[in-house]
Amino acid sequence: MLDLILNVAENDDNIRAVIMNGSRVNPHAKKDPFQDFDIVYFVRDVEPYKRNKTFISPFGDLMILQTPEDMVDPPPDNDGHYTYLMQFLDGNRIDLSLDSLDSIQSNIADSLTVVLLDKDHLIAELPLPNDHDYLPQKPTAKLFEDCCNEFWWVSTYAAKGLWRDELTYTKYMLDVAVREQLMKMLIWYFGVQTDFQKSPGKMGKYFKQYLDSEIWRRLERTYADSQPEHIWESLFVMGDLFRRTGQYVAKHFGFNYPEQDDRSVTNYLHHIRKLPQNAETIY
Repeated sequence: MLDLILNVAENDDNIRAVIMNGSRVNPHAKKDPFQDFDIVYFVRDVEPYKRNKTFISPFGDLMILQTPEDMVDPPPDNDGHYTYLMQFLDGNRIDLSLDSLDSIQSNIADSLTVVLLDKDHLIAELPLPNDHDYLPQKPTAKLFEDCCNEFWWVSTYAAKGLWRDELTYTKYMLDVAVREQLMKMLIWYFGVQTDFQKSPGKMGKYFKQYLDSEIWRRLERTYADSQPEHIWESLFVMGDLFRRTGQYVAKHFGFNYPEQDDRSVTNYLHHIRKLPQNAETIY
């Protein structure tokens, strides 16, 4: 596939340089057949490549194609580049971006970058690819405070949805709003555990590899099915996991963990769980 990618570039005079980034150049990423080829072609003129099925035909038989710059939702970047996201029937996938020559410097700023072709010697020698740009960042006291406040605040939304028997609302609040804050805290916890020198991966995909087994088991239990009792249990497990990791992170950085908010909201959640379905008042 790399030979094919380079072949297309070498035989097209408009394409002057090629880089690859992403997991395929990450020395710490586990290799598997699902890794994309994240490729950028730097060209003199992007226009001839837009909506050009003939141009992409040499790469293989498409299963499905997406061109983000032609879409309405999500909105396009409209910054002059054009991208083909191509999943092929043979299992390969190429995310191919056509970018102008004047965008080279911004593209090679990614620490996971290797130069595959440079016809005009436009790119200075790059350091060996590394995941420096993807390491977790240490929280400030304000970021930590806001994360804790938002976690306990949106937890009450999930409880309200559960009491009302509003499954879709509840699952959104639990698996998007609440989980977003939990993941922030877990990334900081992961960072402390690894001295902020390892990447947790996109959406924490490397958590299982590095987190201690007890924390990982608790995280597994936060993923519930559609049964209300199971969702209630996952909500309380999320609270417990957030508390454990939050207190740990707070102690490490000398932050204040909001113990009062934690206790008050947790008691409220337990109260809502026991509240009769026909109740007209909360208390």
